[in-house]
Amino acid sequence: MMGAVVLLHRWLGIAFCLLFVMWFATGIVMHFVPFPSLTEAERFAGLAPVEHAETRISIADAVAASGISDATRVRLVERSGGSVYIVSGPSRVRAVRAADGQDAALISALAIAQDHARRRGLDAARAGIVALEDYDQWSVPNGFDRHRPLFRIALGDAAGTEVYVSSRTGEVVLDTTRGERGWNWAGAVLHWIYPTALRSNWSLWDRVVWSLSLLALLAAALGAVLGMVRVRMRGCMISTPYRGWHALHHLVGLAATVFVLTWIFSGWLSMDHGRLFSRGELSPTEAGVMNAAPDWTAAPSFDRESTASPVREVEWFAFGGQLYRRDRSALGVQTLAMAGDASRAEFLTAREVEGLAVRLATGCSTPSVLAGNDDYPAHSDVAGAPVFRVRCGDLWFDIDGAGGQVLQRLDASRRAYRWFYSALHTLDFPVLMARPLLRDVLIVGLCALGFVFSLTGVVIGWRRLRLSLMV
Repeated sequence: MMGAVVLLHRWLGIAFCLLFVMWFATGIVMHFVPFPSLTEAERFAGLAPVEHAETRISIADAVAASGISDATRVRLVERSGGSVYIVSGPSRVRAVRAADGQDAALISALAIAQDHARRRGLDAARAGIVALEDYDQWSVPNGFDRHRPLFRIALGDAAGTEVYVSSRTGEVVLDTTRGERGWNWAGAVLHWIYPTALRSNWSLWDRVVWSLSLLALLAAALGAVLGMVRVRMRGCMISTPYRGWHALHHLVGLAATVFVLTWIFSGWLSMDHGRLFSRGELSPTEAGVMNAAPDWTAAPSFDRESTASPVREVEWFAFGGQLYRRDRSALGVQTLAMAGDASRAEFLTAREVEGLAVRLATGCSTPSVLAGNDDYPAHSDVAGAPVFRVRCGDLWFDIDGAGGQVLQRLDASRRAYRWFYSALHTLDFPVLMARPLLRDVLIVGLCALGFVFSLTGVVIGWRRLRLSLMV
């Protein structure tokens, strides 16, 4: 019986060391190759100019046709065959034809993907639909839930590009290349334990990875204690009682202890999801303010208007009790118009943000523009757009000056989480973010040190296990 326990202990030791080897190696890959996504620049580049001369139904009629009674935002985009309104609510999204309000979700996914690719300068001559499915390896994040199932279209270009089209709105929502997919198999998929069969069930994946990370943290902490206990001092020099691989493992472990423990701890916190820290989500009252359905009959019309440059996306949204229209002619170029006001501005002002803040909470300060090197960074998708921070006592809101979204809700718990998770795990301290090369060197060097430490543990564990099996 005792022999079986010893064997199990050694098998588990090897398994945890292999897990650490995998995490440190894939962490280096992930630092340089993020999980595939469609960036805002890529999405916007795929949009066609909106036709001014087309006759369209009103915004209120489009919202009514969508069936989304709690709609908070409406966008107008141009497609082959005419303009489309994309109506969004807190949990639903739907596309309707701007000409008559009929459903626009069944427009050819292949044609949409080809048009999108051509406007981005990609070769789509050999494009073809690969699948229509709810999940695959690259579309498992929850952000795609409102768009499932997704059409996956292979462009057939040299880069092996594949794009994903929403069956709900006909929008391109994701793209990947052969290189991204390959590196992510060696990076994010292994690091996050992200196989499709597991990750498609979010609650199961959450429990599995959280529990496994906690056990790994406890194992690392126990190893650190044992390593410190067995340190020997020879004068002012640290010594080890071991020889060979054991000595190397002990000494490298002593050098890497602080990083290994903080990195594994912060990695475990990446799976916190509200267990110890707040989630940064709006309260029901705050969400009610942000998601209040406006009077869409007051929406400023876009039909047959003239602008200085072609507009590629029009968006209507409510903010602080007012209805706005946002015309975007380039990635960083936009204008805002308020219902009933002939004047135009590029971004929301501090006064307008203050008007929203008093609806969200009490005792709020005057909004301030977030600095680029702030300890709690938040960024707009629109380059150069201000991000306003409003402090309401211990509660902070960061609001996008370009589109009015709440980018961050920071209470004391969430601010602590920023340091315990993000800073410790990705080293995104402001001083290092200002020195990207130094940050790269530190991340690669520390992960390499952790990799060597874990690999020596695998060697030692295997040798011990082999001796046990031979007895």
